[in-house]
Amino acid sequence: MSALPNHASADRLAPDPRSQERVSVFRAHWALDPDLVFVNHGSYGATPRAVLEAQDRFRARMERDPVRFFKVDLERLMDGVRERIAAFVGCDAAGLAPVQNATVAICSVFANIDWKPGDEVLVTDHEYGSGLNELARLSARRGIRVVTARVPFPVSGPDAVVDAVMACVTPRTRLAMISHITSATALVFPVERLTPALQGRGVDVLVDGTHTPGQRPIDLASLGAAYFCGSFHKWVSAPKGTGFLYVRPDRRAGFRTVALSSRANKERPERALFLRDFDYMGTDDYTGRLAIPAALDFVGGLLPGGWPAVMRHNHDLAVRGRDAVCGAAGLSPGGPDAMHGCMATLVIPEAPAGRPTLYDDPLQDALYERHRVVAPVWRFDPTGARVVRLSAMLYNTLTDFERLGEALRVELARERRG
Repeated sequence: MSALPNHASADRLAPDPRSQERVSVFRAHWALDPDLVFVNHGSYGATPRAVLEAQDRFRARMERDPVRFFKVDLERLMDGVRERIAAFVGCDAAGLAPVQNATVAICSVFANIDWKPGDEVLVTDHEYGSGLNELARLSARRGIRVVTARVPFPVSGPDAVVDAVMACVTPRTRLAMISHITSATALVFPVERLTPALQGRGVDVLVDGTHTPGQRPIDLASLGAAYFCGSFHKWVSAPKGTGFLYVRPDRRAGFRTVALSSRANKERPERALFLRDFDYMGTDDYTGRLAIPAALDFVGGLLPGGWPAVMRHNHDLAVRGRDAVCGAAGLSPGGPDAMHGCMATLVIPEAPAGRPTLYDDPLQDALYERHRVVAPVWRFDPTGARVVRLSAMLYNTLTDFERLGEALRVELARERRG
C-alpha cells in the first residue's frame, strides 16, 4: 500500500538513463519556463499541455450549451471520473466526491461530525496548516480539543511515528487526522499501520493523502480509513482544482457537502444523495475534474510500465537528487529512503535575521533571482528548523538537483559571510 510496487523499500533502483540526461525528454510536454530549474512540483504541480487541451475541450463543450452541460451532462461525466479515480486508488466509486481541493475535503469531514465539547482530535506536528486552522476554529466554536503527537525530524524510521501517535490516544479521542505524506517534511507516514491500530481503539481516521495519488500506490479498500482526501493536481499533474474525498460506506449516510446547492432538496430516488450533493455544488468550472482521466492516461503512459514505473522513477530520482544536494551543500537527509516518495526535505543552517523576503525565506528569493532555481525554503515550526524541500517529476533530471545543490552551497556561503 505504502511501498512502491516491485521495489524493495531499502534498495535503490538502477539509475534510469532518462534521469541522467541534462534536459529530460519529457520536459517539452509541460509548459514550464525553460529557463527555470523547477524542483518544486510538490507545491502546486504542473499540468502537461495534452491534459490542458483535454480540459479545454470540456470547457468548450460547457460553453456551447451551458444549460445542458450543467443540468444533463455533468452527472454522467462525473460518474465516469469517479470510476477512473476508484480504479486508481482502490475503492468503490459510490463513496467518491470530486471536490476543488483537499482542504475542502477535510472541511467536509469536520462539518459532518456531531462534535461534543471535550472531544479530542489527534494530529501530528507535521500536518498541513489548512486542516490545523480549521481545527482551531472548531475548537473555539465547538469546544473540541486538539492533541498533537510530536514526531521527531529528522526521523529514524516508521516506528517513531507509530509510537508518537499511539501514545496520545485517550478515551476522548474521536478522530485522528494523519498525513500519508507530509508536506513540510516530505515523509511517508505508516498509515497502513496507524489506521487499524487507531480504529482498534475506537478512533475514526481521516488520512490526509493530498500528496499520495501519483506519488505512492494506495488501496483505500485495504487501508480501511473512515475518510481519505487527496489531490490530483500535484503528482498526477491534473489541472488545478482537482481534489477528492472518499467516505467509507458506514460513514456515508447523511454525509453532505459544506455548501448545499439549489438542487439539494430535490427528491431523486434513483440517485444517491451523496452523489447528487457532490455532482453539483453550485456553478463552478468542473472541467479540471473532468480532465482527471486524461491526466491519468497521459502521465501514466509516458513510461512503458505505466504508473508503477512513473512512481519508481520519480522516487529513485528524488533519492539520488537528495543525495546530490546533500553532497554539494553539506546537508543530511531528513529520513530513511523508504520514508521518501518523490520529495525530500533537508535541514539547512540558520540565516542572518532581519532580511526582507518575497517568499517564505530570503534564501528562496536568492535561489530564484540568482540561479533561476525554484525550490521552497521555510521554517518547520515545531522544531524551529530551517528547511528546503525538493521534488522529482518526470521532467526533472539529476542535473536539476546538482544545480540546486551548487546554488545552495553558494548562497549558504554568502549567508555565512554576511
